Amino acid sequence: MLANNSYLITAARVVVTMDDDRRELPDQDVRIANGVIAEIGPNLDPQGAEVIRAEGCVVTPGLVNTHHHLYQTLTRAVPGGQDALLFGWLKTLYPIWSRFGPEEMHVSALVGLAELALSGCTLTSDHLYLYPNGARLDDTIAAAGQIGMRFHPTRGAMSIGESDGGLPPDMLVEKEADILEDAIRLIDLHHDAAEGSMVRVGVAPCSPFSVSRDLMREAALLARDKSVMLHTHLAENDEDIAYSLATFGCRPGQYAEELGWVGEDVWHAHCVKLDPTEIDLFARTKTGVAHCPCSNCRLGSGIAPVRAMRDAGVPVGLGVDGSASNDAGNLILEARQAMLLQRVAQGADAMSAREALEIATRGGAEILGRHDCGQIAVGKRADLALWDVSGIEAAGSWDPVALLLAGPTTVRDLFVEGRQIVRDGQVTTLDLRAVMARQNALARALAE
Repeated sequence: MLANNSYLITAARVVVTMDDDRRELPDQDVRIANGVIAEIGPNLDPQGAEVIRAEGCVVTPGLVNTHHHLYQTLTRAVPGGQDALLFGWLKTLYPIWSRFGPEEMHVSALVGLAELALSGCTLTSDHLYLYPNGARLDDTIAAAGQIGMRFHPTRGAMSIGESDGGLPPDMLVEKEADILEDAIRLIDLHHDAAEGSMVRVGVAPCSPFSVSRDLMREAALLARDKSVMLHTHLAENDEDIAYSLATFGCRPGQYAEELGWVGEDVWHAHCVKLDPTEIDLFARTKTGVAHCPCSNCRLGSGIAPVRAMRDAGVPVGLGVDGSASNDAGNLILEARQAMLLQRVAQGADAMSAREALEIATRGGAEILGRHDCGQIAVGKRADLALWDVSGIEAAGSWDPVALLLAGPTTVRDLFVEGRQIVRDGQVTTLDLRAVMARQNALARALAE
């Protein structure tokens, strides 16, 4: 448990609430106590709280990352995968990832989480779907606890190797009974459904091309029996669609529906190639989508139809995806990219900076079932990002809330559950320099 802390954030230039009325409050204070937002208003009495001066700062809800592969921070910019499409990229990296173990998983998660925190993220999911050499999901859960990030890890899996017609090498697949047994262990040990919880566990077979139909179905049954959420990759690119048609005789959306993979407790990553029928299905069932624009650009997958999804009522959040297919884990830049891509596809009025910021905050929180997060309102969790708009990035800006058009790409301060994990642009909970040195040493050893 994190210690309770009391802070008063004072004189913020604007507090962007993302509350039900989407209020933007100038010259306001925010009181944090016992992990929640206790009071919002002008000229509040400190009442013994530590005062955080916020003149020149925009205060937003913490950003929410709905799709990541934290272990991939060890394999950024690998030469053989730099210019490959999805399937070729995976085949390049699978042999490298097979050499990972618990330390690689833990250290890469620390680096990835720190990078997210500096970009304003307070809540992140993670999709870990390979477990070589004794690695476990517990390794990344420990890293999140160390840095103080609110975490939604998912127990991913691959069960169909190359010898059975799948994409991953046989050395990285697991027996399906073992996968389900470990998912139960993790949920029973780590999952906390309470409001304000720091860890919730999901069930997440990797993709339709790396697990069986039976495992997809059994995973859905298990998740619902345990009242946890479901996550996987879906309809990421043209190769993905072709595989689904050839193997299952249907499009990915229909495959998901047949196996019980739609509903408010499900969110899918990418969905770049959803057609209008699938968008309607996701809207009717309130199935969530983790939009990963930078990764989709990096792998040449295409532009996800986010405007059409949002207009239809599909819940949409943002994801940075793995650092090996993005090469960065900066969530505020991801929000900017989402906005720009919809403008490229649909015109300059297709998505505003405010809408993209909403997707990055409240949108992601709602997809993850975290209605206690994603907005600044009394009683909600004290997950807050302070953006200093007095610097050169925003010089001359007429609209401080339009951070994605003119604003910083790292936070000045970040609070998670009322704990300040970034202060003056520095992570407070880690010796980040030492962690990065270990990360670089591990990366060099993998490259040998």
